[in-house]
Amino acid sequence: MKRISCLFMLFLGICAGAQEKISGVVYERGEKNMPLPGANVYWLGTQVGTVTDFDGKFDLPYKSESQQLVVSYIGFTTDTVAVRDAKIPLKIDLAPKSNLDEIKIVSKKQATSRSFLDAQNVINVSSDELLKAACCNLSESFETNPSIDVNFADAISGTRQIKMLGLTSPYILIATENIPTVRGASQAYGLTFTPGTWVESIQITKGAGSVVNGYESMAGQINVELQKPTKDDRFFLNLYGATNQRFELNSHFNTPVSKKWSTGLYVHGNIHQEKHDVNHDGFLDMPLYHQVNVMNRWQYTDTEKGLVGFFNIRALTDEKQAGQVNFDPEQHKLGNQVWGSEIKTQRYDFSSKFGYVNPDLPWQKMGAQFSVSHHNQESYFGLRRYDITQNSIFTNFMYNSIISDSRHKIKTGVSFTYDDYEELVENKSYTRTDNAVGAFFEYNFDNLEKLNLTLGLRADQHNRMGFFLTPRLHIRYSPWGKSAFRASIGRGKRLANIFAENQNLFATSRSIKIYPSNLEGAYGLDAEIAWNYGVSFLQGFNLWGNKADITVDFYRTDFENQLVADRESPTQIQFYNLKNESYANSFQVEANYNIAKGLHTRLAYKYYDIKTKYLSGEKLKPLTAQHRFFANLSYETPIKNNSTWKFDVTYNWLGKQRFPQTDSNPQAYQLPEFSPEVNTVNAQVTRVFSPKFEVYLGGENITNVRQNRPILAADNPFGSNFDTTFVYGPIFGSMYYMGLRYKLN
Repeated sequence: MKRISCLFMLFLGICAGAQEKISGVVYERGEKNMPLPGANVYWLGTQVGTVTDFDGKFDLPYKSESQQLVVSYIGFTTDTVAVRDAKIPLKIDLAPKSNLDEIKIVSKKQATSRSFLDAQNVINVSSDELLKAACCNLSESFETNPSIDVNFADAISGTRQIKMLGLTSPYILIATENIPTVRGASQAYGLTFTPGTWVESIQITKGAGSVVNGYESMAGQINVELQKPTKDDRFFLNLYGATNQRFELNSHFNTPVSKKWSTGLYVHGNIHQEKHDVNHDGFLDMPLYHQVNVMNRWQYTDTEKGLVGFFNIRALTDEKQAGQVNFDPEQHKLGNQVWGSEIKTQRYDFSSKFGYVNPDLPWQKMGAQFSVSHHNQESYFGLRRYDITQNSIFTNFMYNSIISDSRHKIKTGVSFTYDDYEELVENKSYTRTDNAVGAFFEYNFDNLEKLNLTLGLRADQHNRMGFFLTPRLHIRYSPWGKSAFRASIGRGKRLANIFAENQNLFATSRSIKIYPSNLEGAYGLDAEIAWNYGVSFLQGFNLWGNKADITVDFYRTDFENQLVADRESPTQIQFYNLKNESYANSFQVEANYNIAKGLHTRLAYKYYDIKTKYLSGEKLKPLTAQHRFFANLSYETPIKNNSTWKFDVTYNWLGKQRFPQTDSNPQAYQLPEFSPEVNTVNAQVTRVFSPKFEVYLGGENITNVRQNRPILAADNPFGSNFDTTFVYGPIFGSMYYMGLRYKLN
C-alpha cells in the first residue's frame, strides 16, 4: 500500500501544475467523417502552433492575449476562428479551393516506429515490417524486432516461444484487438494460430501496460490489430513454399454488403509432411503438421451516428506429429517401442467489439468488448498423456471522456472473465473454474509540449485470488526537441497454468513434483505477483542530413511471489512458490538510421541479468543468453513504373546460455555448464512488379548453424535421461523459401 500511496502523491503533484490548453478537430467541410491530418493550427500574430494528427485532432497551449486561431491546409481555404471558451473543444471545417489542379502528396510510412508523445513505451509495427520476412504466423512476426526474443521451445515440436524483458510469454499479456487471446490452454501453441497476413499492425508495450486490458501482464503487452474489411484488399492471395517441404496458403475475400456493413472471409492453410533428420539422431528435426484456420469478419460503420462494430467468428484445427523418424501413430501410439508424439487442437471462438463516439462531443466515447471461446487439445508425448479443454468468456465495458478540458482525459469501465479448465495429466485429472469481476479507472494528463502522464488503478474480485488492487503509472517528459524520457511502475498478478505453459517438459523422462503452498490455489500453488519498474530515453536527431534515433531503456521485474519450474534436478521437474527471491533486469540500447533514401539500418544490444533462488541455490535463468546483438539492414530501390526491389538482411548474435545441471547423469549424457555462442543470418529479396503482384525469395539461417545434440539421450528415449528441452539454437540448419502475393483493391 505504501507504493500505491506514492503513486497517487506523484499524480496529485503533477496535476497541480497543469497548464490550460485548447483542443479540437479539423474536418473537410461537408464531410464530417473526413478529418484533415497535417493541417496547420496557430495563434494569430504568434509562432505558437501545431499540426493535426492522423485523426485531424490537435492540442495547443491557450493564449488568452490572442483569441483567434488560424487554420490552413494545402488545397483548402485558410480560415480564422474566434476562441471564446478554452474549455470547449473546437470543430473546424475547411472548404476546398475550387478549380485546383490535381495535387499528389506522397510520404513514406515507417515500418516500425516509436511515439515521442505517448506516456507508455510503445513500439508500433506495421504490416510493412512483417513483410520483411516470411511471416507465416504470429510467432514468426518478431524476427526483425529486437525488443522480442524468439527461441524454439524444444527439439521436437518446432514451436517458437517469445520473451520480453527476459521473461517468457505467460508474463506478457497477448491480445487481439485488446481482447486477451494467447492465455491458458493456448499458451504453448497459440501464437501459431494467428496467420501473419491477417495482421494489420502490432503494438508492443514494454513494462507495465494499461489497467484497461487486465491485471495479468508483468513484462509487457502485445496487441495485434487485424485487417479491417473496409481497408483490406478486396482480394488477397499469398502462396508460400520452402525447401523443407513446408507449404502455406492465405487468402482474403472482402466485400461491402450494404452502405454500413462489410464482410471479409480469411482462409489459412499450412502443411508439412516431409520427414527430416539432418543431424541423424533418429528424431524428426521438425514435426509433421497441417492446419486449417478460417475466420469470417464483419464490420459495421455508421459515421453519422458515430458507431462502429466488429464481429468475428473463427474455427481452427491443428495437428502435429513428432518423435522418432520411424514412428507410426497407428502402430506405436503410447507404446514403448518407438517414441512419438501427437498434438491435436480444435478451437472455436466468437469475438466482437462495439464503439460509439458522440458526434457533438467527440471526446465522449463508449466501447464494449466480448468474446467466448472453446479450446480443446488432445496430446501425448511418448508414454505421457496431456489433454486440456478450456471454455472462456471475456467482457469489457469502457467509457472515455475529459475533465474540464482535453488535457485531462479519463477512461473507466468494468470487466468480467470466466475460465473453465479440464486437464488430464498422465493419469490424474485437474478441474477448476476461475472468474473475476473488476473495475478500472485511468487518468491521462496530456501537455504535448513537455509532459504526459497516465495513472491507472483497477480493483478485482477473483474467486481464488480474492480482492486485490493493480496500480500502474506511466510518465513521459520531453526536456528538449525530439526527445522523450519515460518512467513506469506497475503491479501484475496471475495464476499460473503450470502444465499448459510448460508442455515441452512432457517430452522428457522427468517426474513431476508439486510442492503445494495453498490448497485453495490452482494446483495448490499461490498466485504470482510482480512489480515492474522501467525507464527509457528516446532521442531523435539528424545525422549527415538523414533521420536517426536512439533508444536506451532499463526495466526490472521484482517478484513478490513467483511460480518456479525448477529443472536443476536432471530427473525431476519441481513446481513451487518462491517469495522475494527472484528478479529480472533488462537493459537495451537501439539505434535506427536512414543511411540514404531507401536504405535503413537498425542496431540493438541487450543485456539480461535474471536470477532465481532455486532449492539448490541462486542461479542464472537457464537457456537465456545474457548478451545479445541484433542488426537489420533494409533497402528499397526507387519506384519505376510502379515496380521496385526490396532487400532485407537480419543478423542475430546470442551469447552463451546456461544449461540446467546434468552433473549427476552418466558421462555420455552430461552437458557443459554453458552453451556455445550462436550466430544466425536471415535474408529476403522481394520483387514488386506492380501494386497488385510481387514475388519474394528468402533464406533463414543461411550460414547453416546447427546445434550438435539438441536431444539428450536420443538413443534411449524411454530411459531416465531423455530430455528434448536443452535447445539453445537452430536444429534444422538452412532453409530457403519462395512465395508470391497477389491482390485486387
